[in-house]
Amino acid sequence: MHYFQAVSKNNYDHISDTELLEKFYQDNQTQWLGLVLQRYTLLLLGVCMKYLKNEEAAKDAVQQIFLKAITELGKYKVTYFKSWLYMVARNHCLMQLRDKNRLVSVDDSVQIAAPDPVQPELAEKEITLTLLETSLEELNPEQKTCVTLFYLKKKSYQAITEETGFSLLQVKSYIQNGKRNLKLLLEKKMNHPE
Repeated sequence: MHYFQAVSKNNYDHISDTELLEKFYQDNQTQWLGLVLQRYTLLLLGVCMKYLKNEEAAKDAVQQIFLKAITELGKYKVTYFKSWLYMVARNHCLMQLRDKNRLVSVDDSVQIAAPDPVQPELAEKEITLTLLETSLEELNPEQKTCVTLFYLKKKSYQAITEETGFSLLQVKSYIQNGKRNLKLLLEKKMNHPE
């Protein structure tokens, strides 16, 4: 993105998101944030496209999310950057959709305030749910479909076989393997938030 041209991206590929954020917190130079945000441009565009269903609106939203991230990260420290950024993007898009439906202008900066320190378990739960949602997207299509239908839509094995055309054995296998893979992906993300 054009906001952050001050530093060449390639020189810092080996530095983790956490290290770049620490550099920002130490010297308040937005170039460090720029480098981190550049890494997530495509992810943010994908999230915004998923919600807004319009490429131009999604591109605009990414720019606005970058600006929000810079503002908010200047106010408080974020531990799970990728999860936090995903939540900022999701909240921004939901606000856009709500405003579009109601035709009411609302200041959506309220949506991304720092988690309430009195309720850290709620913030942790939200992070876990966000990681679970992103992990579900990483499963292969068959596993994702069967896990979604079984756990989220509460469909029976038989209903899933009828809906997907998979055999009963395939459905059971996709659910079992999908559940295992989801657990592995979630554990990996929880232990290595980058």
